Amino acid sequence: MHYLDFERPIAELEGKIVELRKLAEDDPTMDIDGDVARLTSRAGQLVRDTYTHLTPWQKVLVARHPERPHFLDYARSMFEEMTPLAGDRSFGEDQAIIAGLARFRGRPVAFLGQEKGNDTKTRLQHNFGMAMPEGYRKAVRLFELADRFGLPVLSFCDTSGAYPGVSAEERGQAEAIARSIEAGLALKAPFIATIIGEGMSGGAIAIAAANRVYMLEHAIYSVISPEGASSILWRSADKAQDAATALKITAQDLLQLKLIDAVIGEPEGGAQRAPIEAIESVADQIARGLSELDGQSGEQLVRARREKFLAMGRSL
Repeated sequence: MHYLDFERPIAELEGKIVELRKLAEDDPTMDIDGDVARLTSRAGQLVRDTYTHLTPWQKVLVARHPERPHFLDYARSMFEEMTPLAGDRSFGEDQAIIAGLARFRGRPVAFLGQEKGNDTKTRLQHNFGMAMPEGYRKAVRLFELADRFGLPVLSFCDTSGAYPGVSAEERGQAEAIARSIEAGLALKAPFIATIIGEGMSGGAIAIAAANRVYMLEHAIYSVISPEGASSILWRSADKAQDAATALKITAQDLLQLKLIDAVIGEPEGGAQRAPIEAIESVADQIARGLSELDGQSGEQLVRARREKFLAMGRSL
């Protein structure tokens, strides 16, 4: 397991457990059950205590954990009969955003999500989850398709932001993001977005202008990354931890500010420790959200979505 810096005490305890078990394998006469049980109990309690009191910056690190489940892990577990849709019918295919049609618990849906990749090859393939304009134009294409056939849309945000390179700007990155937000707001079908890791800047909101926006317990959601905010406000990335606190980027802060609709609990120690359990929790919350939206007309869904976003910040 990959341990974060603040998890070092946990790593030491769990390392001792591994060492004891290795010794027992080499010497079957050793009785280690009692020691392993005590260390396991201490490690479990330490994990609970640590993850109950995470700072905003520590949540940033957890949201970026390399072993945290990514969109394709959710899609393969949650969806059946997946049919990917590629290309924006204008320029080309962008693999930072994966989109298509599938069945969710027997129900036909349209899906899209940002995929970061799990190793060097797939991270390069998916551009680290940073979409090009054609990725957002593909999202618009999916929204229009879902609107035409009345399919619920399920989106999954996990990006450090839209790709900021010259090539993306030349092809209209800002306009593509704006069109994607516009298409999401105009959708006459249920639309549920879930922040599963990082939800940064317009790159995330482009596929999250939804009727219901959920966040995993240790995910983050903000108009800018802590490092970016630190560079602007303090002229240095060294203040990223202070920026993380000031930005109110945690799920708990955002629920209090009424910018999201629910926080989805994660397994002890984060989604990276029990991916299947985390994915099931997300699926259950999405199923409840779809049930709440069922029966509403297209006009009601659009109006409720509009009122939801216009109300943000009014009561602060």
